[in-house]
Amino acid sequence: MRIAAMAAGAVGGYFGARMAAAGHDVFFIARGANLEAMRKNGLKIESVHGNLHLPKPNVTDDPKSVGPVDIVLFAVKLWDTEKAAELARPLVGPNTRVITLQNGVDSVERVAPILGADKVVGGVAYIATVIAAPGVISQTSSFASLRFNRADGKPDPVLQAFVDAAKAAKVDIDLSKNINVERWQKFIFLTAMAGSTASKHSSIGPIIAQPEGRALFRSLMEEARAVGAAKGVAVPGEYIEQRMEFVTTKVEPGMKASMAHDLERGNRLELDWLNGKVASLGRELGVPTPVSDAVCAQLKDQRMGKA
Repeated sequence: MRIAAMAAGAVGGYFGARMAAAGHDVFFIARGANLEAMRKNGLKIESVHGNLHLPKPNVTDDPKSVGPVDIVLFAVKLWDTEKAAELARPLVGPNTRVITLQNGVDSVERVAPILGADKVVGGVAYIATVIAAPGVISQTSSFASLRFNRADGKPDPVLQAFVDAAKAAKVDIDLSKNINVERWQKFIFLTAMAGSTASKHSSIGPIIAQPEGRALFRSLMEEARAVGAAKGVAVPGEYIEQRMEFVTTKVEPGMKASMAHDLERGNRLELDWLNGKVASLGRELGVPTPVSDAVCAQLKDQRMGKA
């Protein structure tokens, strides 16, 4: 299959590299130091599932040079969504599917008006990765999976072909039975992980080991769940208990959300689209979000990164 990773960051680069190693034509859209490093040294993946080095990846900063592909793995930072969607237009042909794998909960709604509602599908990536250095992606979790589908759940031969190809490449992948609910489930967990690890300047282990840390994590999830319910997406209460069990027993203690890594590096934060989105939707829908508000207040001066 012809696949484009837009962009070749921690998520798109990882899954794109797995597909490229399996023999598929993967085009990595990159820029700046990451682009130059990949051109010079290739793309390296450091992972518990096996390290990988693509010495000469198909990397470019110009989607026009690639042309239409079968699948676009759309995984840019949330503030770049509309700009990146415009740049991705040359990648989208009549039968292309654009799978959004971003952190927020409104990516489909933002990308579809630009690239076509019939071509854009919601997705979630369950993985913890970070760009350790330009051209080097480090996986910091034992899990690495993709779930996506059309919102209406109708059969889609292009998506099914991608699932089949990725499974053959040993990727943990499948079509979601209810992508709208799954997007909100991921959002609920992620906002808690991002809000806690960034505001506490800590990996998750020390946070969740303390009663007040567990209370913070649970409260952030509960607020996001309540906002989702007000938006018409009902996530069962059992999900909160399942995620608390998961974060206390299964998640590596050293894991941090990407927003915490960005904070440490002085990069721009996705705060406005994560905890900030919970807070803004709460105000719009009349749902109290005091803990999310507090996280936003604490991090607001760092959200644009260091100049």
